[in-house]
Formats: sequence, C-alpha cells, structure tokens
Amino acid sequence: MKLVLVAACALIDADGRILLAQRPEGRAMAGLWEFPGGKVEAGETPEASLIRELHEELGITVKEACLAPLTFASHGYADFHLLMPLYVCRRWDGIVTAREHAALRWVRPNTLRDYPMPEADIPLIPHLQELLQGRP
Repeated sequence: MKLVLVAACALIDADGRILLAQRPEGRAMAGLWEFPGGKVEAGETPEASLIRELHEELGITVKEACLAPLTFASHGYADFHLLMPLYVCRRWDGIVTAREHAALRWVRPNTLRDYPMPEADIPLIPHLQELLQGRP
C-alpha cells in the first residue's frame, strides 16, 4: 500500500480559535472540513511543505520557527496509508484568505466535532482541545 505524507497545520488566532478549511467540489472528500496543509513533495521537509502550502492555499507567510509539532495521524484509507504530522502555528504574516478552499471558518476547540472531517483528522481533535482548553 502506498504511503502518503501530508503535513497539516492548526492555525490558532489570538482568541484561541482554530482555522478549518472546507475541501472544494471536484476534489476527494469534497465538503469535508480539514486543517490546512498538503502533500510533502520529494526532497521537502514537512515544515517547508507547510510554509509553501499555507502561502498557496491561504495567502499567508509562516516562518519555520513558528511551526510547533503537536501530534500526528496514521490512517489507512482504501487505496493508500496517510501519515500526517500536525503542527500548531500562532504567528503568521498576511490575511488568511480562501484561495483553494470552498470556505474557511475560525472555530472554538469545543466545536471542532461539529464539522464533518476526513477520518484521519478526527483523532487530532482531542490533542488540540487539550492544548487549548486543558482537557479533551
């Protein structure tokens, strides 16, 4: 089974809300909400991938020093296995704009489960809740 490495980022604003991005129509898992990020290309580190992807998808500039690894997801889908490190970022330059997603939403940690997500993203929720609320 093919192993796919995808880096994801939980952008956290000054009010402790997390950015969720809705996958657009015409793409796999369209309509589901996810943490922004994308595939790590050959020769690229997960951090470099996030810096590139966050600029492409959201129009923001992130410095590597502002990316803190939190946890990771390891999930088997029907035709590939996903390995996804999740980073937390609280500082960036620019205004978050939906360049590739259907919608963006800033949500409170206790409402993350209200948004339908890809299966691999769901186990990441308690880690973010614990970080931001002190409990899952």
